[in-house]
Amino acid sequence: MTTSKKTTQRQGFKTNEYIVYPAHGVGQILAIEEQEVAGAKLELFVINFVKDKMTLRVPTAKIASVGMRKLAEPALVKKALETLKGRARIKRTMWSRRAQEYEAKINSGDIVAIAEVVRDLYRSETQPEQSYSERQLYEAALDRLSREISAVQHITETEAVKEIEAALAKGPRRGPAKAGDEAADVEEEAA
Repeated sequence: MTTSKKTTQRQGFKTNEYIVYPAHGVGQILAIEEQEVAGAKLELFVINFVKDKMTLRVPTAKIASVGMRKLAEPALVKKALETLKGRARIKRTMWSRRAQEYEAKINSGDIVAIAEVVRDLYRSETQPEQSYSERQLYEAALDRLSREISAVQHITETEAVKEIEAALAKGPRRGPAKAGDEAADVEEEAA
């Protein structure tokens, strides 16, 4: 295999670089190694996800199809943080359908889509409790978002979470729910 072909397959990814793997979030390329699989030589990225204590080997030729990408540019991170300040858009569909959509956004690897999930599922102290499944999705989205922001801005995840929460606090409807909002829907269902 020629060097230029290898470089094309690697799409500019290098050892020690932080990347985003949609299904797992931020990881670091530890090495690029060759393995023989079923008689064919295969070039693999060895990606470590420290937080998940997991190492993944991804064929360099498959990175486009799995959606692996470089960390978001600072401008895109800014857009994601701006998204958090927007009004939550909660569809009036069944929770199971919404949960699937949120899960798909989290696993898309798209930082702005992940920010939308954080925004839509965020609850301030004054708002009603979340269900267990809402909390799980919120935590997953917050984790993905904070890990990428911390990697891009070279800050700790705790600092990234504080930055996210500060952006959320600037959004509308962060006070107590107004009569006629969600409460009306709950009463109808209970009746």
